[in-house]
Amino acid sequence: MSEANRIPRHVAMIMDGNGRWAEQRGMPRHEGHAAGIEPIRASLRAAVRHGVEYLTLYAFSTENWGRPAEEVDALMELFCQCVIHETPELQRQGIRIRMIGDRTRFSDKVRAYLAQAEELTAAGDRLTLVLAFDYSSRDEIVRAVRKLTARVAAGDLAPEAIDEAAFSAALDTAEFPDPDLVIRTSGEQRLSNFLLWQASYAELCFPQVLWPDFTEEEFDRAIDEYARRERRFGRIE
Repeated sequence: MSEANRIPRHVAMIMDGNGRWAEQRGMPRHEGHAAGIEPIRASLRAAVRHGVEYLTLYAFSTENWGRPAEEVDALMELFCQCVIHETPELQRQGIRIRMIGDRTRFSDKVRAYLAQAEELTAAGDRLTLVLAFDYSSRDEIVRAVRKLTARVAAGDLAPEAIDEAAFSAALDTAEFPDPDLVIRTSGEQRLSNFLLWQASYAELCFPQVLWPDFTEEEFDRAIDEYARRERRFGRIE
C-alpha cells in the first residue's frame, strides 16, 4: 500500500459488547451503553489525529427494536443527553454529524434531537461523523431498489442505465465514500447487516475487547493493521 493510502479515508465501526461488559460486572445492560460513550470520544480523537475524514458508527440497528423496552428507552434517552452534552465539543473540533437509516419510527423528541445535532454541526469540515440509527443494510438496499424502479416506471430512468454508480447514488450513503476499514469490537466476526453493499472491499478488523474497553490505542492498532495490508480489489499487481 502506498504511503498516501495507509490512512483509511473512511472508518466504520460496529460498537459491540456493551451489554456483555455490564453483565460481567453485575450491572444493568443500560450502564454498559452509558460506558460506551467514552470509547466514542476516544475514537473521534484518534480519527481526527490520523486524518480520517469519515467515521461511521452503528449506533442503533433496526433489529435493536427487538430488545427489552426499558433498554431501548434508555438508549434513546442516552442519545438525547449526548446531543446536549457532546455537540458543543463536536462543533469546537469541526466535526459534522450526519445520519443514515430510517427516522420515522423514532419519537418526535428523538427526531428533533437528531435534526438539532445535524444542524448545529453542519459547518464542521474536519471529520464527518455518520450515525447509523435505525439502520438495516438490507432495508436500505430494498429502499434503493424501490427508488430506482419508481424512476423507471415514471420514465425518468432507463433500465439499462442502472449500474453500480446509479445504485450507490440511491443508497443512504450516497454522499459518503465507501468505508476502507470496518472495525467490530468484542471478537465477533460478522457484519450484522451493516453497510453490506458499501463494505464489499473494506478491510475488516476484529479486536477482542468489548466496546466500553476500546481506547485510542486500540484505534491506533487497527489503523496500523490496515496500513500493513495490501488492498488489491480483486486485481493482481
